[in-house]
Amino acid sequence: MKIVSSISLALSLCSMAALGQKSTAESFLNKKVAVYTTAENTAMRIDKSASSLSFQNSRQPLETQVCVFVDPTKSFQSLTGIGGAITDASAEVFAKLSEAKQKEFLKAYYDKSDGIGYSLMRTNIASCDFSSDMYDYIKDGDKDLKTFSIDHDKKYRIPLLKKAIATAGGKLTLFVSPWSPPAFMKDNKDRLHGGKLLPEFSQSWANYYVAYVKALEKENIPVWGLSVQNEPMATQIWESCIYTAEGERDFVKNFLGPTLKKDLPGKKLIFWDHNRDLMNNRASVMLNDPDAAQYIWGMGFHWYETWAGGEPMFGNVGQVHEDFPNVNLMFTEGCIEKFDPTKYQLWANGERYGKSMINDFNNGTVAWTDWNILLDDKGGPNHVGNFCFAPVHADAAGELIYTPSFYYIGHFSKFIRPEAKRLSTSVSRSSLLSTSFRNQNGEMVSVIMNQSDAKVNYKLIIGTSEVAVDIPAHAIQTLVY
Repeated sequence: MKIVSSISLALSLCSMAALGQKSTAESFLNKKVAVYTTAENTAMRIDKSASSLSFQNSRQPLETQVCVFVDPTKSFQSLTGIGGAITDASAEVFAKLSEAKQKEFLKAYYDKSDGIGYSLMRTNIASCDFSSDMYDYIKDGDKDLKTFSIDHDKKYRIPLLKKAIATAGGKLTLFVSPWSPPAFMKDNKDRLHGGKLLPEFSQSWANYYVAYVKALEKENIPVWGLSVQNEPMATQIWESCIYTAEGERDFVKNFLGPTLKKDLPGKKLIFWDHNRDLMNNRASVMLNDPDAAQYIWGMGFHWYETWAGGEPMFGNVGQVHEDFPNVNLMFTEGCIEKFDPTKYQLWANGERYGKSMINDFNNGTVAWTDWNILLDDKGGPNHVGNFCFAPVHADAAGELIYTPSFYYIGHFSKFIRPEAKRLSTSVSRSSLLSTSFRNQNGEMVSVIMNQSDAKVNYKLIIGTSEVAVDIPAHAIQTLVY
């Protein structure tokens, strides 16, 4: 009797699985696929490169075939957004553009149909390296914040923040990050060169975050969240402040967390905001303490761990996701370092973005934030000479230079919208990278990147349906279906 029941159950499960597979096949068979391509040594830049493709019946793929497999029955994290940072530098360069170029720039980044549809942005609390000058929002020694004012930002940064929000349709997810407390609150008495927050100013510094968020919102700029500290383990020649893992934990659980809960309920708090290399240790210390973890929405990370050589440490992102699946992972900053004006169109720069975004998403990341959205033809302005690349630069004549990075990011941000769910995706060749999402409207999006020197013909296979696609050498494609 037990054997018969087991066989019946097995047959029933097989039938259900077959029906599920059939349903998947029927939902895609003969459906059209739009293909958008950006490729090196071509004029294709997010160009719709195929319009007559559609899914056909699929057979068992051979080992000689290159395939991308998507299983829409397996879904994972929801996307919070994709975007970049509006720094003082970006805002100052933007202000110098002609009105026509300003409109072009805003549309390119923030328009959902004619641009790449950024939905996320970051900005700095007081000065950072990408500011023309070092400044604070209070007078020296004002621990009670009686002189707090963001008037400095009203000249350049606040106008650009407002225009970006308007161009995006009235809504952008904004988070804010500090580079350093005021000098008098630190043990080195300097906004620059690292140093630590003095314990006696912990509450004053927590109140400073609240004052800044409230000041922005008074300007009708909604703030979604904030990070505790930009790069808390880096002693830089620019604005910086050091927190050990225990130091950040204690500041969050004893000061910043309770203050936000009281004065800014609902704001999302992000810790770490530094490289992938040490993120596992920081996550362990912060998230294994329930008194600190109760205030935390997510963990931010950067990509600069490669300064020491080697490959990006994507596995650390996946390990944190595995260890703490309920904590959101957010890429909060990345850029191409060491600006060189002869390398605006260096294709490897764009590929670095594509590789990072695909791997970060596939390891559980819910949001991805580039660094400066715009810089000048020197890679600044920057008050300490820390010049770098942005996806878009403005030259001395006020013309905009779009780099490969802009288009690589756009293959994600334009098509994968907030609240999209990541879907199970795998590839049969290491020369290809891929990730897939389903938007809230049911539309599915697969991004495929070819890192090789040769054109690749691959099949996108979903259940019992497939579509054959060519991807040029060193190219990225977005398939919408």
